[in-house]
Amino acid sequence: MALESSILSVIQSDLLVVPADKTYAITTILVCNYASTGTANFTMHLVKNGQARGNDNMIVNQLVLPAGETFTFDSEKIILEAGDFVSFTSNPDNGTGNSDLAATISYLEV
Repeated sequence: MALESSILSVIQSDLLVVPADKTYAITTILVCNYASTGTANFTMHLVKNGQARGNDNMIVNQLVLPAGETFTFDSEKIILEAGDFVSFTSNPDNGTGNSDLAATISYLEV
């Protein structure tokens, strides 16, 4: 099992991009609001190789997370082929160009 983790940016953050000649199975996606107060929101896309982020590949739209809460996406297994990617945007900016959200993706190579 492998992990990719990052603080989410208010601009597009492509957290996991599948390399050439690889296939990944995503087992879990976690998004945590690590702030002690306030809310933050995120949008997540699963994007096919050669495509751009858009309404057709959005799977979470501006989901609000209160401080200290974690969103878990683990009910479906997602298979990504070479060039496919998982992308996020988040708000509001905490003054650094990032939000107070951290995302972790757990995956296996298949």
